[in-house]
Amino acid sequence: MTEASRASGDEVPEQVDPAGSDQTDRAAKVEADTVEAVVRQQLSKALGGRRGMAEAAVPTILFTVTWLTQRDLDLALEVSVGAALVLLAIRLVQRSTVQFVVNALFGIAIGWYFVHRSAASGGSEQDQALAYFLPGILYNGGYAVVLAFTCLIGWPLVGFMVGSITGDATAWHDDRQVVRLCSRLTWLLVAPCVLRVLIQAPVWLAGRSGSLDPDTAVAILGVSKIALGWPLQLAALGSMVWLLSRNRTPVAPGAAPA
Repeated sequence: MTEASRASGDEVPEQVDPAGSDQTDRAAKVEADTVEAVVRQQLSKALGGRRGMAEAAVPTILFTVTWLTQRDLDLALEVSVGAALVLLAIRLVQRSTVQFVVNALFGIAIGWYFVHRSAASGGSEQDQALAYFLPGILYNGGYAVVLAFTCLIGWPLVGFMVGSITGDATAWHDDRQVVRLCSRLTWLLVAPCVLRVLIQAPVWLAGRSGSLDPDTAVAILGVSKIALGWPLQLAALGSMVWLLSRNRTPVAPGAAPA
């Protein structure tokens, strides 16, 4: 307390612990004082809202419809890429984030690579069309394994969302209440990935082996990719929001709930 403040008689706040002050400052930067608020903000950014999810779905819809109606794989790929590029141009003109369109383009590029590999190995056009959907199945399987692993070892991935906001990547792990909450939220992210694999992998295998008509398999995969995409993600998000609405877990470890 300075001499001026003593002379004026102004009330001076009590001193606070420097470490506690740092934690408060970091939380204030994002205007969120609970884990629930932090996670809601980060999930909203990660999903991109309705527009972001639509941008991810449109290229797949056009690929599936074009292939089933025209039986031209190159045309189907060109149409899906063209749609993604139009969406990208709109984003650039509006000067808004291009993250979700770029993600869609990246997914198409990976699908095209699998199609190319199938063609190089002598696969039929039906095999190549099926190959387009394989990366998504593998991605969901791998993503589910990684997320589940982070929960099993006690470092749930959602916890790092909290760390990215507070400025300390691992401080959240000192609070068991936060770890439990983040584990539950991470398991809710695992569920849609597992469901997609359980539904799509048998269809893909059946189409590849010939026990299911390849065109039918492509149609089922295309429809299921959309149906199990953003709608399922929204269902998972709804479950997470419900869970987040039940408690107010402080961002700063050791702080009292509000």
